[in-house]
Amino acid sequence: MESDDSNIQELSKKGYALLRENKASEALDNFCRILEEDADNNYALVGAGDACRKMAAFNDAKTYYQRCLECHPSNNYALFGLADVYKSLNQYRKAIEVWERYLEHDEKNVTVLTRVADSYRKLHDLQNSRRTYLKVLEIEEMNPYAIIGLGHLHYDFKEYREALFYWEKMVDRPKKPVDKRVLTSIGNCHRKLKNFADGIPYFERALEMEPTNFYSLFGLADCYRGLNQSRKSLEYWDRILEQDPRNKVILTRAGDAYCNIGDYDKATEYYHRALDIEFDTYAVLGLAVVAKHEGRVDVAIDSLERLVVHDPKNYRPYLELADCCLLKNQKERAIEVLHSFTAYGIKNARVSELLETLTT
Repeated sequence: MESDDSNIQELSKKGYALLRENKASEALDNFCRILEEDADNNYALVGAGDACRKMAAFNDAKTYYQRCLECHPSNNYALFGLADVYKSLNQYRKAIEVWERYLEHDEKNVTVLTRVADSYRKLHDLQNSRRTYLKVLEIEEMNPYAIIGLGHLHYDFKEYREALFYWEKMVDRPKKPVDKRVLTSIGNCHRKLKNFADGIPYFERALEMEPTNFYSLFGLADCYRGLNQSRKSLEYWDRILEQDPRNKVILTRAGDAYCNIGDYDKATEYYHRALDIEFDTYAVLGLAVVAKHEGRVDVAIDSLERLVVHDPKNYRPYLELADCCLLKNQKERAIEVLHSFTAYGIKNARVSELLETLTT
């Protein structure tokens, strides 16, 4: 019997060593050998669950953890592993239920509490998520996961100033390097608030850390776009396209920038590059705007009329079509175009302003 126990201990020790070396398949073999001798061995059941989880075999992992909990209901390692499996399967309510069981034994475990808060956030449960994150901060005032999580929570609910309040705490920490994702998140809050100039320094700092970072490049391009600095925005749109030349959204944004600076040949080239990938409303819209600026108003009108049929709830083709009508001194037709948009019950400030100007 002693030799069997010794063998099991050796297999268990070796299995966990293999897990630490990320040799999950070999570790699983060791744990399965233990389970052949001792089917209820909690160390082997948890180890097998952990090995399967590392291999993304989540259903197998779940089976091992559940077997462990049938014999050892309060095994924290099995509870933690099972909850993480449910999280990996996007079954957040089940994950929360298991983590709550864990917290019955360790109610101030900030790692588990932040996971619970994250799961509530995934479920768009603002109140419970915020309550749980704040509980973490009561235990550990500057817990980075809770602070960052609160930022994401408020951002998800479009509460950008509140998100800034938390994310800026991560920037202000003395002697602590700030994650570039926090910097781009702060920049994105300023973008959403249309404080474009305030967002630029954060995206620049993030870009210094990783010169090819998409989110930094996109944020800078979009901030300069918001500031109507089209030439400057092009610098960053083109840097994205160097890495991803078939990015349809970026191609149309670059086309818009060229159009804004009056380089209609370049704008046309970029819009056609986007359309070579697949149909794109904004590329077609851009080509119509180019035609309008070049005096080919009838061509623009034909294109915009088709676009209105294809994308009837997008306000931009209506505005451009109304503008083309005005260029042809067709005021009544322009008003009809705008009314056809408002008939959908969609409110848009620019459409309303133009209608008011034309009808008063």
